[in-house]
Amino acid sequence: MAVRQPDPVAGHEPERGFVLAVLAQGVDAEDELQELEELARTAGVEPVARVVQHRPQPDPRTYVGKGKLEELKQEYKDARAEVLLVDDELSPSQQRLLENELQSRVVDRTQLILDIFAQHAVSAEGKLQVELAQLEYNLPRMRGMWKHLERLGGGVGTRGPGESQLESDRRMARRRITLLKERLRGLEKQRDVRRKERRRTETPTVALAGYTNAGKSTLLNALTDANVSVRNRLFETLDPTTRGFEHEGRRYLVTDTVGFVRRLPHQLVEGFAATLEETLVADLVLHVVDGSAPEERLLEQVAAVDSVLREIGAGQLPVELVLNKVDAVDSLRRRRLANRFPDALQISALTGKGLDELRARIAERFAERFEPVRLLLPYGEGARLNELYALGAPIDEREDTPDGVLVVARLPRREIHRFAPYLVAEASAAERRGA
Repeated sequence: MAVRQPDPVAGHEPERGFVLAVLAQGVDAEDELQELEELARTAGVEPVARVVQHRPQPDPRTYVGKGKLEELKQEYKDARAEVLLVDDELSPSQQRLLENELQSRVVDRTQLILDIFAQHAVSAEGKLQVELAQLEYNLPRMRGMWKHLERLGGGVGTRGPGESQLESDRRMARRRITLLKERLRGLEKQRDVRRKERRRTETPTVALAGYTNAGKSTLLNALTDANVSVRNRLFETLDPTTRGFEHEGRRYLVTDTVGFVRRLPHQLVEGFAATLEETLVADLVLHVVDGSAPEERLLEQVAAVDSVLREIGAGQLPVELVLNKVDAVDSLRRRRLANRFPDALQISALTGKGLDELRARIAERFAERFEPVRLLLPYGEGARLNELYALGAPIDEREDTPDGVLVVARLPRREIHRFAPYLVAEASAAERRGA
């Protein structure tokens, strides 16, 4: 693991973390590093100090400039820090150099997020995804794990075994990566079967997407009476959870997906494609936003989620913007939110405010998918009635008549042709009931 996890039972103190960042000129360090420090606390590390260098881009060898590196070494020692947290993805050479200079562990942004993912993976699939992402991240960095052997000196008796062990470990890692990908493909096929079943029944599927800690899991619980963990931590939900709710006799499925952050590392997007694809196959995306966040941060988070949705290929899906946590803001702030996002619903998943309107909005999105019909199914063709129920179509009325079962239902448009021989007009149905 990248960082030591606090043990609340044993009363261990969080690790002391030192934050390092290279930022462009004019970028406010306080705003920029707030997310990294929150990520650190989620991973069990308490940031105690920071060093920031403003320059156009990081030094390709040392990350920070030579002078700033000397300053970092002294301040790191004075802070009695235990781990250096870098708000960037380091190259293997940059990471090794910083570790050598500080004689301490160095954890970059990607490694930190992977560590948090490892804490929160619950399902077998989530754990496989974490392991795959960690292996792919660590593979090019394995040489640094054998630097203690290199320090023993040159020669056949020292360097050789280390190099052999390194190559052996790399081969093992590559084999494990291949195995994990095969297992994930198998799980993907299982999910595809479930999704085909949903499509067969025309059950509308809604994906909750949004910045981590925006309240997606609380919303899932409120809409569907699920029991998903909602602790106030980043990436509290890693594994996708799908639950259903009914509105006016129609069933809808809602899937909670992993939260997004700014600059979500690319290999995480790739490694967690199986999780994120639950967004891809949805009929509608609910983009859940923390309406209580400061305006500038709120806009950044909206942009970050939109960017990831485009990156995973979900940019063309219909999206409903939902402003959550409005119970935590005053009326003036709510009016400002309404002016900036006039089409967005304002809700509180915690108190239930606006949830009825949200359910109605979701139903409205799918209203044209279904056609109200009246069917008269002869008693001798009970299989047709079973087919109707198997479709999951809402049955508004059912009545036994002398000629058969009279059913008033809402059918998926593409399935109406299957029941065309049994369609009856309203007047005819009334006559039949009168008979």
